[in-house]
Amino acid sequence: MNHERTNVPEQRRGFSVNRVSPRSLITRGASALGLLVVLASCATNAPQDTWQPKGPNAKLIDDLQQPVFAVAGIVGIIVFAVIVYVIWRYKDRGQPIPEQTHGKPALEITLTVIPALILAVVGVFTVRAIFDLARTDDTELVINVTGQQWWWEYDYPVQNDWGITQPIISSGQLVMPVGTKVLLRETSRDVIHSYWIPALNGKRDAVPGRIHTLRLEADEPGIYAGQCTEFCGLSHANMRMEAVALSKEDFAKWIANQQAAYQAPAEGTLAKEGEAVFLNQCVRCHQVNGLKRPDGTLAIAAPDENVWSGAAPNLSKLMTRNTFAGAMFDLLRAACRDDVWKAESAEFGAKYLAGVDETCLNVNDLRAWLRNAPAEKPMYANPALLTETNGKYRGMPNLGLSESDIDKLVAYLLTLK
Repeated sequence: MNHERTNVPEQRRGFSVNRVSPRSLITRGASALGLLVVLASCATNAPQDTWQPKGPNAKLIDDLQQPVFAVAGIVGIIVFAVIVYVIWRYKDRGQPIPEQTHGKPALEITLTVIPALILAVVGVFTVRAIFDLARTDDTELVINVTGQQWWWEYDYPVQNDWGITQPIISSGQLVMPVGTKVLLRETSRDVIHSYWIPALNGKRDAVPGRIHTLRLEADEPGIYAGQCTEFCGLSHANMRMEAVALSKEDFAKWIANQQAAYQAPAEGTLAKEGEAVFLNQCVRCHQVNGLKRPDGTLAIAAPDENVWSGAAPNLSKLMTRNTFAGAMFDLLRAACRDDVWKAESAEFGAKYLAGVDETCLNVNDLRAWLRNAPAEKPMYANPALLTETNGKYRGMPNLGLSESDIDKLVAYLLTLK
């Protein structure tokens, strides 16, 4: 049988084909992208929302960005409308080429001057805001902030006006009094980091060998989340921070507790056994102020001999914080943490100062961290390169602890409050 191909249209063969033009595909793609952008901007729980300032410095930034975004939005709508109109009005239908505007100085100058004036006005207010945010002569409390891969250290130097009679060193959470202009003096031990608590101020780089200043002030008690905003290695996304604002009375209580003498666990307890494990394994890098060896001498950590950056988090009063491992993990279980985060201003201080106890401890994450820290927080793309060529660790290594040792360490760490 001889079959001949015909040129009968596909529609006449019993089916039809919908052909989509490239322009239609572009339009649909742009619409879908716009919808995704809108959906991505919607959030009911956004602790790092830059549109919700909680202090005068962040409010200054918000007062600047609100009108700028409004003007940019209006200009964007106008430009978009003009583009749509031009595409529709002058679509090629075989009509003559429209009149050209090239060579019309009045129009060209107008389209240059208007944007220049808008930018000039924005520039004047921006420069003014930058100078206002850079002030340090009105600050009342100084905190030294040091970034390193991948956590933040907070050092409160002696300041008798605040009852700080001996240096206080903490990590993960910066604690500050409400209604107080706090001066952060930032630096770094390794690479460039950037400190950002959006509810309290803009971001400021922490650079090795330099001191950069940033002023924070909170309007009311609470916890304000932040994030390192300068790419600094594999765990950059895990380098978080939290600012805790307390009433002046509660801040004084926090200071007094941080300076309180070390209380050794009672003899014959699991915590006392954990203290021995800590002295054997952890004190090489981590300091606990006042901790003594069996011979009565103070146990002094030597992280400079073991850690690439020369420092490890000071674990004194660890259980007065809500986080560990560079604020990557919560020390409190979800329900207990929500109770603190969502507390009313009048109740927040008491709930935060209560610290972490056995009933609220996030024991699963803490045990996982003690069991194998590199598995929980990436430090090297190749695990075989966990140590530098000089034999020092970047971050916390896998200590090879037994489950029994982990039990003892957890019991001991719970006493550090």
